[in-house]
Amino acid sequence: MRLGISTALKHTTPKEWAEKMELLGCKAVVFPVDCTASDLLVADYMNEAKKHDLLIAEVGIWKNVFAVNPKEREEAREYARRQLRLADEIGAVCCVNVAGTFGGPIWDGGYPENFSTEAWSELVSYTKKLIDEVRPHRVKYSIEPMPWMYPTGPDEYLRLEKDINREEFGIHFDFVNMINSPQRYFHINEFMQECFDKIGDRILSCHLKDIRLKRELTFQLEETNCGNGILDIEQLIQHLQNYNHDMPVIIEHLDTDEEYLKSLTYVKKRLQDANVVF
Repeated sequence: MRLGISTALKHTTPKEWAEKMELLGCKAVVFPVDCTASDLLVADYMNEAKKHDLLIAEVGIWKNVFAVNPKEREEAREYARRQLRLADEIGAVCCVNVAGTFGGPIWDGGYPENFSTEAWSELVSYTKKLIDEVRPHRVKYSIEPMPWMYPTGPDEYLRLEKDINREEFGIHFDFVNMINSPQRYFHINEFMQECFDKIGDRILSCHLKDIRLKRELTFQLEETNCGNGILDIEQLIQHLQNYNHDMPVIIEHLDTDEEYLKSLTYVKKRLQDANVVF
C-alpha cells in the first residue's frame, strides 16, 4: 500500500515538493499541476516523482461534463480531454471525475435526474466518447462513486464497467462516498466485504476519510477526518493489500496543510500499531 495526501503542501519547486512528500513517508501523490502548466514544469514534477519513488495515483478533472449551460459543458469536456491526455503522458494510475449532472447548477449536486435512465445512458455514451477521442495507453479513466450520483455502489460500478466496455476504463474506490443509507452505515463492515468481493480485483486507487452519523433528525451522515468516525481503517487497508500491495491510498478533503499532516501521522500510527505494512 502506498499512502499519500491529496494536497501538494506549500512548496516553491518540484524538487522541494517531492522531498517533502518523501520525508513525510508518502509513497503516492495526486499530481500537483494540471493541463494548463507548461511542458517543462510537468516534466520537472514527473521526474522528481520518479526520483523519489512517488506513485502518481491520480489526475483529477472535477468538472460537470453534463452542465446545463452549453458553454460550461463544453469547457468541462475540453478540460476532461486535456486532463486525460496529461494523465496518460505522466503515467498516472487513473484520471478521475464524478459522473456529472444535468439536474441543477451544483456541479456535483444531488438531483432526481441523476438516477434517470437518461443519466445512465449519457454517462455511458460520454465516457466511451472521451476514451475513444483521447485513446490513453497508460492511464485508465475512472468515475468516482458518489452518494447521489452513479455509481453509488459495487453493483452499479460493475454494470457501468460492462456497459462502457473499454479496457481503458477502471475503478476508483471511494468507500465512504458509497455509505449513503442506514443499512450501509450500520453494517459498514459487511458492506465493505461486499464491495471487495465484487470489485476488489478491479480497484486502481482509493480515497481515505471517515464518516459519522449526526445526532439530529432525520438521518444525516457527515464526512469527517480519519478517526472521527466509524470506519475500520485497518480492515479497509488489509482488504486493499490483499489485491494490490502497491495500491495508492490518498487521504483527502481536509482544509489546511496542518490538518493533512496531522491526519497522515494519525493514520500511519494506527497502521503501525496494527502491524499493517505500508
